[in-house]
Amino acid sequence: MSEHGRTRAHVYVSGHVQGVYYRATTRDTARDRGVDGWVKNLADGRVEAVFEGPRDDVEAMVEWCHEGSPMATVEDVDVTYEEPDGETGFRVER
Repeated sequence: MSEHGRTRAHVYVSGHVQGVYYRATTRDTARDRGVDGWVKNLADGRVEAVFEGPRDDVEAMVEWCHEGSPMATVEDVDVTYEEPDGETGFRVER
């Protein structure tokens, strides 16, 4: 965690997570929690996301990924913690 109290989690989510509003729900949930970053679909069927913000809020987003959107079936969440990169806002990438 940086000296500014921010942390960054880089997450890969596998399972039935595309075509079930996973990205949109992730965006909305992150914005509600004040977490910055992005989320996108990968060609291999996984979803990739970066969450950056206060440690507790980032941890809450990582935990949220284990459930995801109501129609998702999450099989695995792989998370790596990194130094914050100055993300601002939360967006869906294509």
